[in-house]
Amino acid sequence: MLTISKKPPWMFFPDIIPIGHPIFDIINSTNPETDWDLRLACLLLYAFDCEDNFWQLYGDFLPSADECTSLLLASEDELSELQDPDLASTMRNQHQRALEFWEKNWHNSAPLKIKRLARDPRRFMWAVGIAQSRCINMQTRIGALTQDANMIIPYADMLNHSFEPNCSLHWRFKDRMLEVLINAGEKIKRGDEMTINYMSGQKNEMLMQRYGFSSPVNPWDVIKFSGNAQIHLDSFLSVFNISGLPEEYYHNNCLANDGDTFVDGAVVAAARTLPTWSDKDVPPIPSSERMAVKELQQECRQMLAQYATTSKQDEKLLDSMPNAPRTLEAAIKYRLHRKLFIEKAIQALEIYQDRILF
Repeated sequence: MLTISKKPPWMFFPDIIPIGHPIFDIINSTNPETDWDLRLACLLLYAFDCEDNFWQLYGDFLPSADECTSLLLASEDELSELQDPDLASTMRNQHQRALEFWEKNWHNSAPLKIKRLARDPRRFMWAVGIAQSRCINMQTRIGALTQDANMIIPYADMLNHSFEPNCSLHWRFKDRMLEVLINAGEKIKRGDEMTINYMSGQKNEMLMQRYGFSSPVNPWDVIKFSGNAQIHLDSFLSVFNISGLPEEYYHNNCLANDGDTFVDGAVVAAARTLPTWSDKDVPPIPSSERMAVKELQQECRQMLAQYATTSKQDEKLLDSMPNAPRTLEAAIKYRLHRKLFIEKAIQALEIYQDRILF
């Protein structure tokens, strides 16, 4: 594994950088508060350059620059395919930050032992993307010293993401080992996939920034409404068998005996973000609720109309380009998943309207 502490003095594990090597000066020049990914990328590139190093072998398992979904490698045209100006602007700024760092340290007068680590900016962008998408944040301890660290741990970095994971990670201090623990109540059969939650409570926008993927059923995504329409919170939750507090909503499957599979992360997210009202046990007035539902649905449709393409068009586009660059595919999926989420909210409001009790 590759490990570097989050704060100076920089603690490496394994201690593979010899005293006086210029890569340490480059790492030391980074901002301790914000540049963890640049430091980890430098350490990763150095590990690839060491002879007889495990990382030279493990590098064959990592995606190449053409296979990587990190938007740091996306072209301007691909960023425009996000149909999200804010996210595109954020990624441009991140790209510029990494590019300026490369230009500052990989200049013409840089030593050969530095130049050969990343001879062009795309190589460095790739390393930063790998660092961002495969980093695991853990506490490490050496003797009595405990530090937060950024770590890339081979094979653990290959565990896929799930909003309902069946596993979690635990650092074992006594022998510096990472354990993959099965969550309580979970059963993993032979052949089943083991999953972890990469980032709890984060919107698709953040997942795209860090990992280059999104999901149409992210329970933490949001819809920003601007109108005054509100629906009754308790009534909406009961219709879809959603239980728990706002930050801990979950689908209470034991109450759903009709085999209804409509409720997923998108409906849970809608429960969090739809404008609602709740006044103890005061029942909603059906006519008022229907009026509020229609207003919310109309605002959702207005959001969809602002996109240059529809979800159906995006699906056809993806089907028509099976060999598209991974960054382009990720960008189109991001905007598609956003539209599918809004469409799911419209559907949920329709079902809620039909099930309001008189």
